[in-house]
Amino acid sequence: MSSTAKAETPNRQPSPSSLAALDIAAQLCSRLCHDMLSPVGALSNGLELLADEKDPEMRQRCFELLEASARASADKLKFFRLAFGAAGGFGDAVPVAEPRTLVEALVGPQGRTTVNWQFTSETLPKPMVKILLNFSLIAIEALVRGGTIDVACESRAGHSELVVRAHGPRIAFDEAIGRALAGELPASELASRTAPAAMLCQLAAALGGQVQFARSEDALVLGAMLPVG
Repeated sequence: MSSTAKAETPNRQPSPSSLAALDIAAQLCSRLCHDMLSPVGALSNGLELLADEKDPEMRQRCFELLEASARASADKLKFFRLAFGAAGGFGDAVPVAEPRTLVEALVGPQGRTTVNWQFTSETLPKPMVKILLNFSLIAIEALVRGGTIDVACESRAGHSELVVRAHGPRIAFDEAIGRALAGELPASELASRTAPAAMLCQLAAALGGQVQFARSEDALVLGAMLPVG
């Protein structure tokens, strides 16, 4: 009988924090797929119509549909790349023109919602840009009947402050999103709608900052503070 003992690899279980991070990542992927389904589906429908349509005027309408759907798809991919992903094409600081362009593209040209901007610098730290984009997404979805979004960001006394205010009739704000922002939503209740807020809570905490919100019948205010440097 051999005296050599076989070493066994310990069965290491993932920590609760790593499981929570995986849950958030999975739900963010679900959110991305959900939001991309409409413009990509419109592209598919436009191609089907174009294949069968012979009338020149209707074919032109198909081309317009394809162009609008392709533009919407590209705009959303650019938005989610920076809002959810690593956005490796950028450095530690992002020009403020980038998130501004992405948010205004997401709002669209319909005119139901207007966005006002106030920045004290030409660039923002990438984590703050991520928070800005996700706050803006929450604000846009809260204005189901349109309204105004005010975005302001400034750096002072060793920290950077961001405020996004949505104002309009009948603000729609899911209580679960507020719980996720406050870090009070269990991983078992996480969904694609609340995952961005949970991500922001963890991001701010990891950087030594915080996120918060306040809501009234006709306004939603989202705030963040992060240390600079």
